[in-house]
Amino acid sequence: MSKEREPLVTHIYTADPSAHVYNDKIYVYPSHDVPHDGEDNDNGDEYKMEDYHVLSMDDIGAECVDHGVALSEEDVPWVSHQMWAPDVAYKNGKYYLYFPARDKDDNFRLGVAVSDKPEGPFVPEKDYIEGSFSIDPAVLVDDDGKCYVYYGGLWGGQLEKWKTGCFDPEGKEPADEEPAVGPMCGVLRDDMLSFAEKPFHLEILDENGQPLKAGDQERRYFEGPWMHKYNGKYYFSYSTGTTHYIVYAVGDSPRGPFTYKGRIMEPVIGWTTHHSIIEYHGKWYLFYHDCELSGGINHRRCVKYTELHYNEDGTIQTIDPYDHKK
Repeated sequence: MSKEREPLVTHIYTADPSAHVYNDKIYVYPSHDVPHDGEDNDNGDEYKMEDYHVLSMDDIGAECVDHGVALSEEDVPWVSHQMWAPDVAYKNGKYYLYFPARDKDDNFRLGVAVSDKPEGPFVPEKDYIEGSFSIDPAVLVDDDGKCYVYYGGLWGGQLEKWKTGCFDPEGKEPADEEPAVGPMCGVLRDDMLSFAEKPFHLEILDENGQPLKAGDQERRYFEGPWMHKYNGKYYFSYSTGTTHYIVYAVGDSPRGPFTYKGRIMEPVIGWTTHHSIIEYHGKWYLFYHDCELSGGINHRRCVKYTELHYNEDGTIQTIDPYDHKK
C-alpha cells in the first residue's frame, strides 16, 4: 500500500510527477529515471530518461499501479534523446500527453501524443509543436475550455538561450539586478496540437509590483511550473532550482501577472525539486519527488505525495518534507 511521504513505486525510479484526477481515480504522469554511472553536470546530461510510465491509485493511500510504458522515444520520429518531465490534459474526449525532448539538433522541443485512455498508450504527432522550445510543460484546462501550456527551464532546459525568440547557443542568464527570465505560456488551439498565438513570458512580481530579479534565487523562476485554481485565483507554482524550493505566486488571470506569495515546500534530498497539486475528495495534495530511495543519487528519484493545507487568507502552509521523521 502506498502511504503519504513514501515512494509510490520502488521497482523503477520516477520523478517530476504530474498528477490528475480522471474517472475518480488519481493518475500520475512521471518521468522515468534510467540508472547509469555518468557524471552530473549543469547541462542535465545525467538525466537519461527515455520513456514514460503511467501510475494510478484508486484512492489516496491505495496501492499504486504501474500501467507500463505509455510512450517511448523510439515511437517519436523527431526525438533524439532525453524525454523529460511530462504532463497530461483531457479535452475533446481525448487525453493529450505533452512532453519535452531533444530534437535531432539537440535542442529541447515540446511534443504531444494522444490516447483514448488516461493510462495510454499514447500515439505521438510526427513533429514537435511548432514554435515550442525548452522543457517542463504543464497544462491548465480552464473553466471556459481554453487551454494554456506553461513551460521552460534554465541551464539544461535552455530557456535563457531563447530570450530573443531564436536559439542562441551563447545565451546567458541576465545580470543579478536585471529582471529574471520568466517561464513561457502558450495558448493551445482547440485541437490541443498547436499554439493559437505566439507564446509569451509570464511576469512574476514581488510585493511592490516589480519583476523578480535574476539574482533573487530564493524566489525567481528556474523550472518545473504548475498551475492550479483555488477560490477563483490562479496559483502558479515552480522550482527555484539553485535554492531548491517549491514556491508560488498568485494572479487573477491564467496569463498573469502573478505576485509572489511564499514557499510550498522546503528542499528535498537531491538537487532537483518538481511537483504538482490536485484536489481529491475535498482535500488538496502535493505530489513531488526526492532521492531518498537511491540514497541521494540525483538521477535516481522517487515520486511521493503529501497533503497540502491552505490558510484562511488563501496562502499555502509551507511543508517540511521530513518533519514526520523528526
